[in-house]
Amino acid sequence: MAGALLRLACRDLPARRRPAGRPWRETLAAATMLGQSKTAQQAEIDTPCELVDFLRFNVHFARQILAEQPVSSEGVWNRSDHRPLEGFVYAITPFNFTAIAGNLPTAPALMGNVVIWKPSPTQQFAAHYLMQLLEAAGLPKGVINMVTGDGLDVSEVALKHPALAGIHFTGSTATFQHLWRTVGENIAGYRTYPRIVGETGGKDFLVAHPSADKAVLKTAMTRGAFEFQGQKCSALSRAYVPASIWAELKDEFRDEVEWLTMGDVTDLANFMGAVIDDRSFAKNKAAIDRAQADPKVEVLAGGSYDDSVGWFVRPTVLVCEDPAAEYFKDEYFGPILAVHVYQDENYDEMLAQMESVSSYGLTGSIIAQDRTAVEHAMHVLRNAAGNFYINDKPTGAVVGQQPFGGGRASGTNDKAGAKQNLMRWTSTRSIKETFVPPTDYRYPHMG
Repeated sequence: MAGALLRLACRDLPARRRPAGRPWRETLAAATMLGQSKTAQQAEIDTPCELVDFLRFNVHFARQILAEQPVSSEGVWNRSDHRPLEGFVYAITPFNFTAIAGNLPTAPALMGNVVIWKPSPTQQFAAHYLMQLLEAAGLPKGVINMVTGDGLDVSEVALKHPALAGIHFTGSTATFQHLWRTVGENIAGYRTYPRIVGETGGKDFLVAHPSADKAVLKTAMTRGAFEFQGQKCSALSRAYVPASIWAELKDEFRDEVEWLTMGDVTDLANFMGAVIDDRSFAKNKAAIDRAQADPKVEVLAGGSYDDSVGWFVRPTVLVCEDPAAEYFKDEYFGPILAVHVYQDENYDEMLAQMESVSSYGLTGSIIAQDRTAVEHAMHVLRNAAGNFYINDKPTGAVVGQQPFGGGRASGTNDKAGAKQNLMRWTSTRSIKETFVPPTDYRYPHMG
């Protein structure tokens, strides 16, 4: 399907006309399917839907920023001049969302900045067409400058340049910490203090209260953990289920996960594709192997993998006795869900333990029909997630509806697709114009 879309996109068009004449919606969705192993559903959510939302809402929020002006007293005109940063913004984008790859360079550019865009090599296919789209839409040359290649090599040059004014990043926690550390080491050499905005990893959770609806819980776990092979920063990777519900849900959930179809994403019957590359495959394989050797872990579903043709990891459910085990702390960025079954009467103790067992704070959800339990979880878990969901999976934030971002080791929580993110890319100058200025230095009390 995706290959056919790409062929149709270029059919009967002279080479010199293809960028401007291409059906962009189909091209970007198809490139995302082929390059990132996204199903048609996941690619459509990504591009064009979320990408278009980013572009439209950022314009909306930019207009609000420009329109918000300070009050002026009689004889004085006060105003804010939202200047671009004094230098360039370095946008480093991830493989998993073409929409994010589009937003990270375009948001600073919208606020007047020059951007160096370093896309992920494993998202380069869709990024190529996205850059063509921006140019075809009229983006002046030199505003957004795509630089491909090894990330370390590009960053070594960019991070040492005195004109570095900002970093807009989505990726791993380790990489973000390296960027921040390097900026600190070079801080005396910059013309201005660089703005650093980052969204990194997550160990995203789902808490089921004893009042949870079983069908809602099962669907939230399946979709939240295994859509796009668990390769969303917001993907569910740890769940806490009461024993009373697990007794009824266990077999049904296992059967559903085992049934999930996996394979070529151009086959619309498939729910999942492959993980992004050999490094991801090796990381998930190693985690599964450790779990299978752990006597305190039950591999309820999945537990297999195959890299003979593509990097396929079966959706895997690990039922763990120890809620402090690595499976509840470490991010694998793959289709691995750790489940801890707690005794119903220990709900409060479970909440207190899981709130800080992981260093991340990106997304989480509570499944409960008891409103008091929902309010209690919202209070206890207030700092555990930057995006919190009630009776839903912890994925699927919509631009303009649920601004996305988290704290702790998950990033700076500057909320992509929101006004506060755009404000990071402007350096405001306050201007006061006096129409009747004083002409005598003396004050009335001086006589």
